[in-house]
Amino acid sequence: MTTNGAGQVPTADEEAQFWKLIETAWAACGPEPAQIRRALLGRDPAADDDNGDLYALEAWLDRFLAQLRGLCADLSSAELTVLDRVVERKLYDLDRRDVHEHTDGSDDGFLYCRGFIVAAGREFYDAVHADPAMAVMDAECETMCYFFAHLHDERFGDYPDTGSGISRESGRNPGGW
Repeated sequence: MTTNGAGQVPTADEEAQFWKLIETAWAACGPEPAQIRRALLGRDPAADDDNGDLYALEAWLDRFLAQLRGLCADLSSAELTVLDRVVERKLYDLDRRDVHEHTDGSDDGFLYCRGFIVAAGREFYDAVHADPAMAVMDAECETMCYFFAHLHDERFGDYPDTGSGISRESGRNPGGW
């Protein structure tokens, strides 16, 4: 784990482990969500008036999250803390005005949209990070925003201290606004 002026930052290996878990959980859901995720990535956001892929993927989120929960059943406090730190950082990095313009308007809605972007996987996250127009309006996955923190609380009786010094809440990334 490394630090910057704001505190602890996930390492490349920690991020890779996080994305591997996300992809493994999606893979366990079968081929249909994989096809939907590819379609979401392959769409032309300038010509996209239909959110059919979004709604189709949202229908799979509960199953995806159940798979993810199963994959995390034996993780230690330290491992869950690292995963929560990665989610926190990914949400923080998407906390930008240009991303907000392509998603939901409210503070909570924008947080949940960023949760959807992370839950949809690394390719979608990277696509939105590079081109905010790839984000979709009204996509939400509130559970992803605090998934590992809640697992930590359930298993160990408290929320993890990520040590990052940042907030996942909307409007907290000064470099993005």
